[in-house]
Amino acid sequence: MNKYLINRLLVAIPTLIAISLVIFTILALAPGDPMGEFALNPSITAEVRENIKRSLGLDQPIHIRYIKWVIAFVRGDMGYSFTSRSPVIDLILQRLPTTLWVVGAAYLIGAILAIPLGVISALKRHTVIDHVLTTLVFFGFSLPTFFTGLLFIIIFSIQLKWLPFIYNSTLQVKDWQSFIAQIQQSIMPISVLALWQTAMLMRFVRSEILENIHQDYVRTAYAKGLSKFVVIRRHILRNALIPVVTLIALDIPSVFTGALVTEKVFRVPGIGALLIDSIYKNDTPVVMAITFIYAILIVIFNLVADILYGFLDPRVKYTK
Repeated sequence: MNKYLINRLLVAIPTLIAISLVIFTILALAPGDPMGEFALNPSITAEVRENIKRSLGLDQPIHIRYIKWVIAFVRGDMGYSFTSRSPVIDLILQRLPTTLWVVGAAYLIGAILAIPLGVISALKRHTVIDHVLTTLVFFGFSLPTFFTGLLFIIIFSIQLKWLPFIYNSTLQVKDWQSFIAQIQQSIMPISVLALWQTAMLMRFVRSEILENIHQDYVRTAYAKGLSKFVVIRRHILRNALIPVVTLIALDIPSVFTGALVTEKVFRVPGIGALLIDSIYKNDTPVVMAITFIYAILIVIFNLVADILYGFLDPRVKYTK
């Protein structure tokens, strides 16, 4: 097990180096000038623009800039934003709590609902319950989140006037009333994301349960006199969750990057909105930091998924 982890980590290092090189090169060669905002300002002369460019390190060759960026990133320094002149790490940490609250809660709710609903749908195949659940999954998975978000705003904010349709980022939870207000403004974005997440995961759970429910080991378990609940929990569900674990583990890093579309629809000041704004403004330090952290999380949770295989399926053996 330890040798397996070491080998995987040794493979992860060159993988991350290659990813960082690709990200940096693409963003460095992408069209758009981060100094473009100064071009139309008559008070900023060409000499001043060159000094600003030099202070940001944009006058150096691309390979020198890449090496300096990697060394600084390893040290925890992600650079400074071209637009706000603030440290990138501060911008990310400012948005991270909101993203974890909205997107993380939606993902958790989706995972909690998807597994039991998928099991019920598979066990009640071709019944009214199965038809209702699969229809809801079809709508939840087919409708894009921006459409669902707008639909929720029209129904619950404009027509019924139950919930606010714009997320108030300045709201601070100090008492019970502010806590209720925080919950109210979070209901719609969390519901939109949880609906889509539940639909996506539930169809995989249902498919895997149906694939395992007629296997020989299931019939053997029933022949031993085990109850239906025990067979489902210890045998069917444990094997069916192996591919689902991969899907969940590889999808967890998306919680960090936020929900790009949903955050823009509800004006949620999360990392997803920060990423979109930074792309529009050619703020490459922010874009590079967010995308590379996302790549690191993908590699880490891919390893976590491989480790969980051994707990779910004893037949999985870790080799060198």
